[in-house]
Amino acid sequence: MSVAKLSEQLVKAGNCVTVFTTTANGKDELPVTVNKTTVVDGVDVIYFKRITKDHSHLSPALLTKLWKDAPTFEVIHIHAWWNLVSVLSALVAVMRNVPLIISPRGTLSSYSFTNKNNFAKKLLHNLLGKRLLRQSYVHATSNAELKDLAEIITPKRMFDIPNFVKIAPSSIQKTTSGKVLKLLFFSRIEEKKGLDILLHALPMLTIPYHLTIAGDGDEAYIDLLKNIIRYNLSNSNVSWVGFQNENKFDVFSDHDLLILPSYNENFGNVVIESLSAGTPVLISEYVGLADYVVKNNLGWTCETTPQSISGTINDIAATKMDLLAQISLDAPPIIHRDFDDAQLIKKYIDMYQQVINHGRL
Repeated sequence: MSVAKLSEQLVKAGNCVTVFTTTANGKDELPVTVNKTTVVDGVDVIYFKRITKDHSHLSPALLTKLWKDAPTFEVIHIHAWWNLVSVLSALVAVMRNVPLIISPRGTLSSYSFTNKNNFAKKLLHNLLGKRLLRQSYVHATSNAELKDLAEIITPKRMFDIPNFVKIAPSSIQKTTSGKVLKLLFFSRIEEKKGLDILLHALPMLTIPYHLTIAGDGDEAYIDLLKNIIRYNLSNSNVSWVGFQNENKFDVFSDHDLLILPSYNENFGNVVIESLSAGTPVLISEYVGLADYVVKNNLGWTCETTPQSISGTINDIAATKMDLLAQISLDAPPIIHRDFDDAQLIKKYIDMYQQVINHGRL
């Protein structure tokens, strides 16, 4: 979503943008015309077939087209890492001598090297990735991600610019808290997000509560999480509502506190979305926006332990309900100020200009 909005804002600002992507739609394929330009929300997009169905997303057609067209672009901006589209496209950009920006968007971190497919990642990093990254400019979306990246790679230069985030309209109505504290987990349901920690924290809550879980993920992992709830006898206090999109700001506004206890998060779009709707947040110290939340008094941070999460929630309910209400009033104007589209796009265009000018030296 951030990449789409960035592209749309660049076009609105008068820039020429072409997006190369694959037909990947999870394990399925998007029903789109391939190898031809399609205008999506004002942006030129070309979809290419992939020949692998796993996370590698190998697309010879995309790489062939990029090799041919690369010299026509002033800069190539790649989003994400650890797949063959990203890594091999970076190789093409370097070989064709086109200035290259890489936005790992959370895929390149110390955590990622110890998570899924860690042996394959380390092998790819040592054989090719490290050299490509040294010849690239790298874009981080938070100061926390910038620091993490600086410990792993040495690119030409790094930039720190927040994600574009769709925020709640000013007309959104925040509901008032009742006797039951309404908690919300709103994210993809996967190991990285720390939902398991939150579920283990529930039996330690000493106040009336209800937790809504909004999102989807691997069914086997979701079944594992549901077993935790059954074991903890928390079924009556938890609702699973699945993936939410069009009505997501209504979901945010209908809850008292968003909880995101991620083990690792480069930014955390959902944090900004929730705050824009007037819902305070409790996030782990490993979420990229943790410093921003603390600095602006928009919520609380916690450790990635059930004790820390439950202790913080109990303390909020016991002594900080007035602060919860105050954050609900303060957060929306702060978010509208700091994540204004017009101001953000200036920062991105300035980054591109610096990269292009440096590449001409």
